[in-house]
Amino acid sequence: MIIEPKIRGFICLTSHPAGCEKNIQNQIEYVKSKGNINGAKKVLVIGASTGFGMASRISSAFGSGASTIGVFFEKPPQEGKPASPGWYNSVAFQKEAAKAGLYAKSINGDAFSREVKAKTIELIKADLGTVDLVIYSLASPVRMNPETGILHRSVLKPIGQPYTNKTVDFHTGVVSEITIEPCNEEDIANTVAVMGGDDWSLWMDALMNAGALSENAMTVAYSYIGPSLTEAVYRKGTIGRAKDHLEATAFSIADKMKAIHGQAFVSVNKALVTQASSAIPVIPLYISLLYKVMKEKQIHEGCIEQIQRLYSERLFTGNKIDTDEKGRIRVDDWEMRTDVQDDIATLWPQATTETLPALGDLPGYKSEFLKLFGFGFPEIDYTKDVQENLEMPGLVSL
Repeated sequence: MIIEPKIRGFICLTSHPAGCEKNIQNQIEYVKSKGNINGAKKVLVIGASTGFGMASRISSAFGSGASTIGVFFEKPPQEGKPASPGWYNSVAFQKEAAKAGLYAKSINGDAFSREVKAKTIELIKADLGTVDLVIYSLASPVRMNPETGILHRSVLKPIGQPYTNKTVDFHTGVVSEITIEPCNEEDIANTVAVMGGDDWSLWMDALMNAGALSENAMTVAYSYIGPSLTEAVYRKGTIGRAKDHLEATAFSIADKMKAIHGQAFVSVNKALVTQASSAIPVIPLYISLLYKVMKEKQIHEGCIEQIQRLYSERLFTGNKIDTDEKGRIRVDDWEMRTDVQDDIATLWPQATTETLPALGDLPGYKSEFLKLFGFGFPEIDYTKDVQENLEMPGLVSL
């Protein structure tokens, strides 16, 4: 079939298999170009199909020659109906791993469930024995708690009072003012239940209890802080409460992992165009300005550059891992540089529908958004028929 982007709001309803494959190949080539990383050799990535999770899987496999198991929840294709982009990303990754002679298997299912945890542990024990590194990179708006059976839904709201600021419709370039009403206590509890550290902790407990972690194993989850400009809707909002919980969970997991001389960290990463970030009001305008400023300073990074730097300059240097005063690894250090944030603070009040084309990088934002779904790669002829119904090599049945 011929597949074109069908966009509704902050999501694209279609994805292109050849474009997704090209996206994965580009990331693999980048990691290979940076040389070998003396990293973990047996890696589990939870949330492995897009964004930072996929970048982690690629950096492990093609930077360190690691055997990888990826867990994700993606929509398979049907005849005449494309799969979700993470499915095509994972198909491409599995193909490239097989070509390189690397062990790679994938599990497609609800990572919050007991069933998927049990199946993953069964696979680790059968094929790898143990894992050295567990990356936790889930991004889901809902979570069914396996202990209570309650379905929790996260919300993107400020706490305490309404929040008003500018945002941009990145499809049209229209800058407008938006007001977001504050949350209630139930909203906070639900968002923490979905996006906090509960599930990460359940995963690590299950892996430890099953003896599926190597001596000196490490686990890393991903977080974001951001500037004061966005903190009312992000770090001081419902999501921020969830991130606080995630970061606190790292310490409780680390205490449990002392038995195997293991470590647990949260890595604070840079703001990037993802399906999740595109849904948060104000953030697309901030990212548009951030991209322009960081590109001009020649310090712009995407997911793969961020994770390759996390691996090569933070996690696997052979030295003690540097953290901030709250025990977090910071690879948002370039974003949060004083000169970068000062420039954005100057540009923000000037940003209007008319001025944004000159002040920001909206084309870069749009391009990155489309690439998430496999569109916008100049090497791909999007007028050609493609086979949408791709099976995934290395997929383990539940």
